[in-house]
Parts: sequence; C-alpha cells; structure tokens
Amino acid sequence: MLKINQLVKRYHQQLAVDHVSFQVKPGRIFGLLGPNGAGKSSLLRMITGITLPDEGEVFIGEESFNSKVHLGQIGYMPEERGLYKKMKVREHLVYLAQLKGLNMNDVNQRIAYWFDRLGMESWTNKKVEDLSKGMSQKLQFVATVLHQPKLLILDEPFSGLDPVNTKIIKDEIFELAQQGVTIIFSTHRMEQVEEVCEDIVLMHDGRIIMEGEVEAIKQEQKKNHYLVRTKNELTGINQQIIKQEGNEAIISLDKEEESQQLLNDIILTGNPVLHFEEILPSLNEIFISLVENTAVRKFQTA
Repeated sequence: MLKINQLVKRYHQQLAVDHVSFQVKPGRIFGLLGPNGAGKSSLLRMITGITLPDEGEVFIGEESFNSKVHLGQIGYMPEERGLYKKMKVREHLVYLAQLKGLNMNDVNQRIAYWFDRLGMESWTNKKVEDLSKGMSQKLQFVATVLHQPKLLILDEPFSGLDPVNTKIIKDEIFELAQQGVTIIFSTHRMEQVEEVCEDIVLMHDGRIIMEGEVEAIKQEQKKNHYLVRTKNELTGINQQIIKQEGNEAIISLDKEEESQQLLNDIILTGNPVLHFEEILPSLNEIFISLVENTAVRKFQTA
C-alpha cells in the first residue's frame, strides 16, 4: 500500500529524516515508533504531502505520490489537533466531509454511524471549544475516517483519552484493519504498539534502527530467560538462577532447547510447578538496549 524510498528531510543544518526506506503491507497495522524528536512527524508530513522531501520518493501502491490523486485515499490525524473551536460538532464534521468531496446523503449516513458507534449522539450541537480533551480526540478520529480512507495515519491517537475511551478507539482501529484499511500508528508509547501493531519501524535520530514483525523482533531479541513459580522456594537445580523472590525465580539458559530439561529438573525436585513461561523482552526494553548500543558505537568511533 505504501512504499518509502530513501526519504531525507533537513531543517537548516538539522537532518530530521536520514535516508529512510520501508514498506507497509495492505491491511496491516504498522507501528512507526521512537522517542520525541526521532523524525516520526517529519516523515508523516512527507507521506501526506504537507511537506516535500529533500531527497527520496513516496509511493502509494505502485504510483509515485501525487496529492491530486492520492490525498482522497489518505486519512491523517496529526498529533497537533486541528479543530475549529467555535464550530458545533456536527457542522464541523459536515464541513470537513464536504472538503473531501462527500455528498450530503453520504455525510449524514456516516455521521449517524460514527455517532452511534462512539456514543456521540448528544454532542451534535456542542461547540468544539466546550469539549474535553478526550471528547475532542474522538471527534478528530471521526473526522479522519469519515471519508473512508484506504490509508489511515494516526499520530498519537490515544493522547488525552481515558482507559475506557482508549479501548473504544483501539477496537475501532482493529475493525478498520479487518475491513482492509492500512493503518500507520505513530507513537512514542512502546506498550501501545505491542497491543496494537503487527509490524514496526523503530526510529532514532532520524534513522531506522530496527524493523520487522513485532513477534519476530521479540523472539530475535530474547535472552532465553524463564519465569518459574513453584509451590515452595526453588532449590536443587543446576541451571543459573539470576533472580529469586520467594517461590518465584528467573532462570537463564544457554539455549531455548534446554527449557524442557529445566522443567524436568524442577519436577524431579518434588516441588510442584505452578507456572512456567519464557520471558520475552518488551519493545521498550529492546529500544533502550538498541539506543544504548548505538550511543556506545558512536562514542567508540568519535
């Protein structure tokens, strides 16, 4: 659905995006993540045609990006919200939908659909300025998806939402992906990416430092650590216990294949096993490790 080829963006002497390339598969939820200042927003502005790249090219499908052709296929919800505060909720949505070329019959049907799904029926005549931050966020989401884009770009979509409304929007993201919409989810919140995304690009200082499927990355970065919970404190095994608190222990193995032998050894001690699982690193742990290693390499070559 989307192909990014060697994009570069400079602001004066600052290199914000440094020869970034990746592809987003159709119908997938793709995570663009990294800390503030990593280059994510600059990259999204180039993908949506808000700014032009200094180098490189953006492809929608097999076609080079053309704003006249492709903007109608994209829904972009920026981190900096763009709502007109003096307008009422419904007239605001009608206005934005007409800018996208929708006729009033479609506009009315789609507004009714989203108001019902998100519990917004009572908001119709509220002014935008009277909405809470979470309510404004839901309104912005509806404005972004009302024209039924094929590519949906969400920059920090859960900002300002409480846990209940976060789950509501998250469920809608999953539903849109099921319908074939390609979704780019940009955030610095690694735990949200683990819950939502199938594929990721991890950026730091304008560069990609890791990319791939979330589960494959976690498997690749794992350290063969296992969490064991037994009825009594664990003793009498040969494997390395790296941490132990009461009847819980974290055990390090040299190879994944040794996990069955570990379980057998614990059983032979006569201590009932209550829980046994492999510990996979979080994306946050992986990111911190990669950034620290990158910093060390820079220092060593300086």
